[in-house]
Amino acid sequence: MATVLDISMSLDGYVAGKHDGLGHGLGDNGEPIHNWVMGGEWTSGEESFAAKGIDRELLDTMLVSAGSAIVGRRMFDVVDGWGDDPPWHLPVFVLTTRPLRPQRRGDTIFVFVADGVESAHRQAVDAAGGKNVHIGGGASIAQQFLAAGLVDELQLHIAPLLLGSGVRLFEHLDNYPIRLEQLRVQHSEFATHIRYRVNGASNG
Repeated sequence: MATVLDISMSLDGYVAGKHDGLGHGLGDNGEPIHNWVMGGEWTSGEESFAAKGIDRELLDTMLVSAGSAIVGRRMFDVVDGWGDDPPWHLPVFVLTTRPLRPQRRGDTIFVFVADGVESAHRQAVDAAGGKNVHIGGGASIAQQFLAAGLVDELQLHIAPLLLGSGVRLFEHLDNYPIRLEQLRVQHSEFATHIRYRVNGASNG
């Protein structure tokens, strides 16, 4: 069992472009960050996940190996909870400052956690049943879990894209160095996939 931060970003380190928000989740020109998940160019709408080749294998492996997931409330709101039939099919813990009752959509249950990353992590570990805890972002959630030393492995999906500005992934981490051990590098037309072990994680 491991806690895995799995997140996509541009080559210059942005997880979304400028002006991201409701109805514009990846910001200005940010869709190519997730081309690897969507199987090619797309625009925010009704497109379904259509990854192929190594991208499909990585996505399927992530979903099969995960027993629970953690995301931020902003991400949940931006994607409208992934609609009526989310792709998770497992318990998803949503970090928030605005508590809600748990919601079930299809066979995914969303639990809203208002008392911090450590609480969300404990609940996600308990719910995972010995499988991995998957941290899906966004950037603020990723930073909080890295800063708390709760990430065992980091998997980056780096799009061949320079955004220049937007929502930067690696910020607010200057209190101490985070040492990484490279485990694997794979690539496709749409992304370079790099997996690291995070040395010094508090639970790994």
